[in-house]
Amino acid sequence: MSDSKTFNLPDLGEGLPDATIVEWFVKEGDVIRLDEPLVSMETAKAIVEVPSPVSGKVLKLAGNAGDIVVTGTMLAEFQPDPSLPQRADGQDTGHAHTPPAAVGAASRRELPAESTEAKDRAGDGAPTTSERDDAGTVVGAMQSSNAVHQEQAVAVGGIRAMPAVRALAKKLGLDLSRIRATGSEGTVTMADVKAAAAGGDAALLPSPTGRGVGGEGTAQALETVRPSSPEMRREEQRTQLSASGKPMRTQPPGVSVSGQPEQLKGVRRNMARVMADAHAKVVPTTLNDDADVHAWVPGNDVTVRLIRSIVRACKAVPALNAWFDGEKLSRTLHPQVDIGIAVDTDDGLFVPALRNADILDARGIREGVNRLRAQVEDRSIAASELSGYTISLSNFGMFAGRYATPVVVPPCVAIVAAGRARHQVMPIMGGFESHKIIPLSVTFNHRAATGGEAARFLKAMIDDLALAT
Repeated sequence: MSDSKTFNLPDLGEGLPDATIVEWFVKEGDVIRLDEPLVSMETAKAIVEVPSPVSGKVLKLAGNAGDIVVTGTMLAEFQPDPSLPQRADGQDTGHAHTPPAAVGAASRRELPAESTEAKDRAGDGAPTTSERDDAGTVVGAMQSSNAVHQEQAVAVGGIRAMPAVRALAKKLGLDLSRIRATGSEGTVTMADVKAAAAGGDAALLPSPTGRGVGGEGTAQALETVRPSSPEMRREEQRTQLSASGKPMRTQPPGVSVSGQPEQLKGVRRNMARVMADAHAKVVPTTLNDDADVHAWVPGNDVTVRLIRSIVRACKAVPALNAWFDGEKLSRTLHPQVDIGIAVDTDDGLFVPALRNADILDARGIREGVNRLRAQVEDRSIAASELSGYTISLSNFGMFAGRYATPVVVPPCVAIVAAGRARHQVMPIMGGFESHKIIPLSVTFNHRAATGGEAARFLKAMIDDLALAT
């Protein structure tokens, strides 16, 4: 059709080559007005609502929920309606478009298969005055552009909610129109959805059919999110053959395959790219040692002490608080210490940056970590907060493991990892004492730093952690 207009997927400010369709707000044949919500897209950092660039009839949509669309390829096709408001030629839409030709063969769509958030105790609640095990974080880091995308609650179908809130409600099988909104201007918040998923009747409005809260309609709405008992799950998993106790013979690999391959998307998709890039550009070397924290007085926060020790080690050995350019063979030593805090979630790995950690006191560090953790959980963190750190920290010890070989992501030179704390018998003055030990691992890019520099860095950390306060 000669008067049709093709709308290509814009660069959503993430610097990534593709995005995943979460939910269409229109269908083919619908009429949409300029700047009304068109589609919700998931990138590696956020769920973003893309507005319509024109007013008119929707002729074609790129795919279904879960499909991956390459940046710069067709997202939707419209027949503009001259009787409705249109954007003037050359008017800035706020998005940059990549010509489809630049994408080439990669323009084909990929079909992936289909969160509860992983709790990180280091980021939960207010600062504590008692010593505790630290938050769940994992090895690695994530890159992002410096562009910032501000998300706003948009009304769709008369319901105001952030894109991430809509996505969570859809994943949990909840009807947003039945969730009691507690946000400003009647906005449904992430907490409202979680309360409804937890089965709280107070969080649900009466169903349109007239059934009261807690009646049959409510039970059906929450059926998909209420877990069955452990006994029921175990019984469901027992097949007739298994219950009979007969041996089961499996096939060699390749003869029969159960399940289907799924495309990585969002955060995990970007992580795969970043890890491959790190493997190609970094010559990693890891040093391991233990920090004896027996002298700690009650009130020490593990995360705060780890961050403080990294800061002091960076001041003692600046070579590890640096960026390295492998192509130009140049390095940049940073006067400030911005620490990337690796945060594990069910959606994948996030590494928000704790800026200027070298000038923060203990309370400032704790409040900063709590803020970053909360923003990661509700996917409201700006892209600019997920890049630009000078060194990173991974506390995988919340789950298990003593030592690790964490991944250095360029341009950073080093990453610190803390393993699971343990008590160890130590020979002291002819006798023995049980001391608390925190295992440490430091991986560094041997192209940019020497083994001696890394060893002195690790010793500076150990010396600081050995202090009582």
